[in-house]
Amino acid sequence: MIEWINFIVLIASALLYLYFYVKSAGPAALEKKIGKAAYPKCARYRLISAVFSFILLGNYVVYFFYPLPVPIPQMFPWDWWISVLIAVLIAFPGGYLLGKGAKAAGEESMKPKKEHTLYGGIYNKMRHPQAVGEAAFLWVIAFLLNSPFLVFLSFFLIPIYYEMCRAEEKDLVIRYGKEYIEYKKRTGFIIPKRHKGHTGRS
Repeated sequence: MIEWINFIVLIASALLYLYFYVKSAGPAALEKKIGKAAYPKCARYRLISAVFSFILLGNYVVYFFYPLPVPIPQMFPWDWWISVLIAVLIAFPGGYLLGKGAKAAGEESMKPKKEHTLYGGIYNKMRHPQAVGEAAFLWVIAFLLNSPFLVFLSFFLIPIYYEMCRAEEKDLVIRYGKEYIEYKKRTGFIIPKRHKGHTGRS
């Protein structure tokens, strides 16, 4: 019973993470409806989404102790240290993108601000380093837990991050207009592009 409750909570947390993040990523559109209160409200949505993202990761850990009765091996056939090595190899680039993105975005990673300009740093090359970094850590945890099921499940959670990025870009076009449209042409969505010039975000 616990395993099914955990799995249901996991899926619900993933969907609620997506729901509240998408709501948090639309301050410019919301401002047209409710005015200046849009940005503080979106900041609250962002905080709620972060709570559900941590619950989701917690569900991964609980799954290790209470796996579903599915015809998938509970552990990989190789030694655990190999899974740890794979996790580390994923964690380094994922952590790099997440850290660089958070540094460039600053406080706005968690608190959208109307006065914030387009980001610099790694955002000169790609538009969504934080989303890529966060998604990578699904596999980091899955491999650390040595769970084939969680590795497999992580692929099905990728659309969540894609939709979050799409929601951000839709609102950024409203917020920055032509400047952001031109920025999109110069940068990669999730794959870096080399170029000279100004930047973006997210």
